[in-house]
Amino acid sequence: MSVAKLTVLEVRNMKEPGRLPDGGGLCYEITKSGVKRWLYRYRLDDKQQMYVIGRYPNLSLSDARKKHEAAQNLVKKGINPTLNRRKIKQANREKETEEKQQRANSFEYVALEWIDQQKGGWSPNHATSVLSTLQNNVFGPIGSKPIDLITPPEILNVLRKIENRGSLEIARKVLQRMNAVFRYAVQTGMATYNPAADMQGVLKSKTVEHMPAVFDKKLGKLLRDITASNKMHITTKLTLQFTALTACRSGEVRCANWEEINLEEKIWEIPAERMKMRRAHVVPLSRQAVAILQRAGKLWGTEGLIFPSTRDINKPMSDNAMSKALRDMGYKGIATPHGFRASFSSMAYEKSGFPGEVIEKALAHEEKNKIKRAYNRAEYLEQRRQLLGWWGNTLHALEYGAEILSLNQKII
Repeated sequence: MSVAKLTVLEVRNMKEPGRLPDGGGLCYEITKSGVKRWLYRYRLDDKQQMYVIGRYPNLSLSDARKKHEAAQNLVKKGINPTLNRRKIKQANREKETEEKQQRANSFEYVALEWIDQQKGGWSPNHATSVLSTLQNNVFGPIGSKPIDLITPPEILNVLRKIENRGSLEIARKVLQRMNAVFRYAVQTGMATYNPAADMQGVLKSKTVEHMPAVFDKKLGKLLRDITASNKMHITTKLTLQFTALTACRSGEVRCANWEEINLEEKIWEIPAERMKMRRAHVVPLSRQAVAILQRAGKLWGTEGLIFPSTRDINKPMSDNAMSKALRDMGYKGIATPHGFRASFSSMAYEKSGFPGEVIEKALAHEEKNKIKRAYNRAEYLEQRRQLLGWWGNTLHALEYGAEILSLNQKII
């Protein structure tokens, strides 16, 4: 005789201890202690057995039926569902333990432990710099790999990617810090070999052609010299300061027009025809950059060119004016207007805590991957606004001698 199927209302209204059958050995039970559960009574190996499917109301009537059906299929194959569940739980525990052990021996885990051990003797800024360097360049490609399985070619691949974007100094620091992490792993028994030690001589020479640039304290001195110069024309001075703050190419700054500026939203929209990659570029403006624009507007008005020629207000400044001003201050072969981009790139990668794709977008570097370029159509505008705000504060701190704080210093 078939058993009538339970209804949701019957299950919900049952208050006293007892059982309600649903057919096929499935029943709903309330124990004397008040536990509400789903049971499956079946016969296996000539023995009557019982399998606790789960508790109500965590497991609904419809879900209990699905689990009952799965258990029935096991019994038809001669498999005890209770023992099968124990085996699955044990396998999951073993897998979780194995994954936990792998994480505890991953490059990222060891690197974070090494930083934690060392940072007592470091300044907060240096600790932040070390962490940011590894986060932005190393953790992505090899951070999850067991540290004792990482090979020299994998390290070389990390370094080449950094070199290919022109950040030779960052590549040198990354290798130095990876070497320290691997050395720590060997010393603590988490690895038996330091593959970074085999990278000696693999980095590209610094004599590769790059625009001269200055960093950190030397950059601060350059900024002070520009501000203090009484020989430099005010137009040239403001143009250099704006170039430094925006990390844009000198040609983009020299030809900047007030029509491209939205002071209310604090953005500068450079049209495609004036960009190197012929792709329009939006530059978020820091408060320091806005201050430069406001001063320029008071000097020459807010129509036409923002930084006009000193000889003809209707023509842009010559492409040699800023370079000559730096040479005249004694920075020949040391700093160039284009070098501000290198300063921004290297220091942002090392100190800002922002991902590489945000920094590259701030530099208006074209994404070669068409699919990724389309996906990034929003162009990380809000992140770049924060990044250039950090850069403006960094330049201000360098020029006036205040402490430079990284945006992610709080994680140290």
